[in-house]
This record gives sequence, structure tokens and C-alpha cells, in this order.
Amino acid sequence: MADTGALPQNSDEGTGEEIQTPAATTAATGGQNIIGPEIEVDPAVLENTDEEAYGSASSGYGSSTQSLTQSIQEYVFENGRRYHAYYGKDKNLLPTDETEQNRMDMHHEIMLLLLDNELHRAPLDTPHRILDVGTGTGIWAIDMADKYPMAEVTGMDLSPIQPLWVPPNCKFEVDDAEKEWTYHHNFFDFIHVRNVAQGITNWSKMMDEIYRCTAPGGYVELAEVGTIAQSDDDTMADDNPIKVYFDMITKCFTSIGRPPATLDRMKASLEEAGFVDVFTETVKQPLGPWPKKRRLKNLGLMTLMNFETAFHAYGMAAFTRILGMSEEDADKVCSDALSAARNKNFHTYGHYYIVWGRKPEDGGDN
Repeated sequence: MADTGALPQNSDEGTGEEIQTPAATTAATGGQNIIGPEIEVDPAVLENTDEEAYGSASSGYGSSTQSLTQSIQEYVFENGRRYHAYYGKDKNLLPTDETEQNRMDMHHEIMLLLLDNELHRAPLDTPHRILDVGTGTGIWAIDMADKYPMAEVTGMDLSPIQPLWVPPNCKFEVDDAEKEWTYHHNFFDFIHVRNVAQGITNWSKMMDEIYRCTAPGGYVELAEVGTIAQSDDDTMADDNPIKVYFDMITKCFTSIGRPPATLDRMKASLEEAGFVDVFTETVKQPLGPWPKKRRLKNLGLMTLMNFETAFHAYGMAAFTRILGMSEEDADKVCSDALSAARNKNFHTYGHYYIVWGRKPEDGGDN
């Protein structure tokens, strides 16, 4: 499997607009690809700035917004939500209920759109064993099982919330990725780890297990959402509720030894574990349907719809358990962030980080 570092072409179908390909919009330096150009704001968004909502009449939008033991099914209920408990109450501070499962499935579609409908960036050929760490609802693992019918795809998660009807080459296991893995050495051709930063304290231990279980020549890929909100046109002030929210999220998880992911830390995790040919990519994710280009506008709209429950999913347990806030105060921070995301005059975006690398052919004895 040769690592070409090539990225797929983009197109903006149905608009007549030409979308720049990563080759034209990225600067590849030392294996790093960073999406660089500013996102152009839709002129319709800039009209009538006295109106805030995307759905207002003149804004141009009409958006509306298993067979396991009983102990593994243990949960705690607070803030009107259901949370994981089997591996410890604070192991995962995000809910596991049906509302959150629906949000995670929508988030999967957002990440597909971010990556031009690709499930991964690592250059796979014909993988035979694939592991998805932190599989959640299992939707990525199921899609991979369909894409690679020759492979056995395993999804690992803390909670048994995956469907029973899955492709015959897909299965799920309940386990904690920070504990010692039971898989054989040099076993998987591809290990995928996505959106787990809020639940991982010992990255070094997990990466050692990932390296041990990756076959020589196999790949690992990390993908995480950043927690720094930004704006290219100064429409986000320091007291913007979206920025306030993400700053508080960063404070919460950093205080318990789980700082939000950054591209540098993710890249270092792979290299320190022993992986080579490490590539990185940073993609801008608009936090609302304010961009001019159709693809980015749709991406922002989907993100805004996801925010209907995402702010509370990430924030409520973190703010009440870690910062000691009352449920009412925590709810206000989350609700204010959602209101700000709905304001078409705030042209904010975040970053989505992807890092992938290869295990050396002679790395099987390590």
C-alpha cells in the first residue's frame, strides 16, 4: 500500500461554480495539508443585518430546523438525559440516549461532507481487518463494511448502542480503549479513531495498543473536531456566546486531563507511537449556512441542525459536574450558544483535524 498523500477532487454540483481542489487550496509542507482560503460570505446573508435569524423572510433561507449482560447496560440519568456508567460515571460525559444517537448519525453525515463523501483519508487498498475505536452508533463501521466487503470490520465502544441488523462482515464489541487490548499483535490493516478526545486521558497508552495491533504496512487515522471558534471577517467578538461556550468546554476537559485535540498533538501521538509517513489535513467547518458556495452552505446548515442538541450534549454534564454550575446556568450557556449559531450576522467556523500514518514494514516486532 503506497502512501501517495493524494487527496480527492471536489466539485460543487448543480451550481456552475468551480470548487478548488485540495491541490490548489492547500500548502503541502512536510506532509501537512492545510485548507487555507477564506470562506466567502453569501451576499444574501449580509443584507438586512438588523435581522438575525436565517429563517427570516428576506434572508433567503427556509431552514427548519446485542446480547450483553445487564451490567453493561448500566446508565445514569441527569439533566433529562441518559449517560454511560459501566466504565465509570465520568468516563464519557456525553449522553448515550436516542437523542444523542440521532445527533451522532447526523454528525457522521457532516463529516462525510467535510471529506468529500470519503470515509477515510488513509490510502487503503484491500484491507482484511478494520477496527473503529469509539464507534458510537456504529454507522462508520457499517459504511466501511459495505465499502470493503472483503474485510472484517470491528467497532469498539463503551456502550452497546449499535444496531443489531448489520452487514455480515461487521461486528461490535464493548470495551474501554484505554485498557489493555485483547487483540493479537499486528492484526488490523486499518485502525480508525474519531471524536474520542473528550473521553481519553492516557493517549500514550492507547496509541501503544494501536501500534501493537496494527499490521506492518497498515494504517491508523485520527479525526477530531477542534474547539476553537473563529471568524475571518471580525463578526465574532470575544463575548460571542459560541466562543464563550467553546472556551468553557476547553477549560472543563483540560482540567480533567482530556484537553481538546489539536493538529500538533494528534500528529505527535502517531509519530511518538512509531508510525511513519504521517500526513495531516485541516478542514474549515462553517457553523451556520452563511457561506456563499452551495456545498459549504449545506454543510453549515447541517451543522446548525446538529447544534440543536450538540451544545447541550457536550456541555451539560461537563459544566455541572466539573465546573459545579447549576443545571439552569449550564443550560443558559448552551442555549445562548445555540442562539448565537442561529444568528446570520455571526460568520463563524471551526476546524476538523485528520491525521493518518503507516506502520513500518519492519515494525512488527516492536
